[in-house]
Amino acid sequence: MTADAEQPTTPPRRTIRSFVRREGRLTEGQARALELLWPRFGVEAGEQPIDLNTLFGREAPRVLEIGFGMGDSLAEMAAAQPDHDWLGIEVHRPGVGRLLIHVEQLGLTNLRVMCTDAVEVLQRQLADGSLDRVQIFFPDPWHKKRHHKRRLIQPPLVALLVRKLKPGGAIHLATDWEPYAQHMLAVLSGTPGLTNRSPSGDYVPRPDHRPQTKFERRGARLGHGVWDLLFTTPTAQPE
Repeated sequence: MTADAEQPTTPPRRTIRSFVRREGRLTEGQARALELLWPRFGVEAGEQPIDLNTLFGREAPRVLEIGFGMGDSLAEMAAAQPDHDWLGIEVHRPGVGRLLIHVEQLGLTNLRVMCTDAVEVLQRQLADGSLDRVQIFFPDPWHKKRHHKRRLIQPPLVALLVRKLKPGGAIHLATDWEPYAQHMLAVLSGTPGLTNRSPSGDYVPRPDHRPQTKFERRGARLGHGVWDLLFTTPTAQPE
């Protein structure tokens, strides 16, 4: 045995992500949508910046949703506000496929989809000051204390979101787990450049533009709470 062979092998350090990839099986419809509709409505991750005007073929208010799940509410919002452009990012391919099905069924032209880590897109592909709103609804709360570091809503990410927003832009969060709502409130309240739009300094009623999910409606029947947070950046000062 050589000296080199005697040295213990150090395993590569794993990067902690804000999500766990639970792929699940694609239905036939989801697989078809990914094959046929992705070339038109999908956006590949990479190093090149995304020109949103070119991507959508116009100038319009831009909304980014991170972690859209199965995409039902995102499709509903895009259909209800055709004057806005919507970019959804989700890591789970079944959800991406389901959203693409909605895009086809509703005839949406104002929605594009990415299947990748949203943090990397924000860092590499979206320009500062390019978004009017970022929304993150019901992210994984990582209930156990030892897993709290995996929560998506952390100071570095929120500071990054602020950079990407236009003057007067908004961050809209929602969760059905009160301890996570309290964590979100603390993080956003402690981020320079953000103002809480709640008159009481904590949470806001669900805005009309955010549809209730079926799980949210079921939770409401069972007496479960939902907490919405809405913070904005300063508006541009007139010259």
